[in-house]
Amino acid sequence: MKESGGRKQGAPSPCAACKLLRRRCSQDCVFAPYFPADEPQKFANVHKVFGASNVNKMLQELPVHQRGDAVSSMVYEANARVRDPVYGCVGAISSLQQQIDALQTQLALAQAEVVHLRVRQTTSFSHHGFGPASPSGSPSPKVMTSEAKPIFNMDMVVDQASLGESMWSC
Repeated sequence: MKESGGRKQGAPSPCAACKLLRRRCSQDCVFAPYFPADEPQKFANVHKVFGASNVNKMLQELPVHQRGDAVSSMVYEANARVRDPVYGCVGAISSLQQQIDALQTQLALAQAEVVHLRVRQTTSFSHHGFGPASPSGSPSPKVMTSEAKPIFNMDMVVDQASLGESMWSC
């Protein structure tokens, strides 16, 4: 049977925060619902980045219904700071923005090539009697012999270093 504090009734097992801080975990422990005993690294990273006292103050000042979201944000930022102590989650956001910019450039080049090929195809059809320029209005028996070649060489560039561990895991 579960209690609202996040621990089993009668079980003396402290939450991850109280275990790391080596203190007794009370029934009204502010950390217990968000830092269960089976996820010690979650609180360890948050404690390393923010400090237990600051986390406690932040949680105490928030309404209960907002605390879960606040803890999720702190865990995400703490994990990002552990991976990248200088930039934290801003580094991840910057990296994703650079990927978006590169992909938008590649998309624009591909769209330009499509437009170019359509124009080339239209002019090729009209020169071979397939388009509205044909005097008889019916297709000419001529066969197209030229191949359309892409004017841009587009290779997908993938940053292999960024394909490692996900930044979204808590």
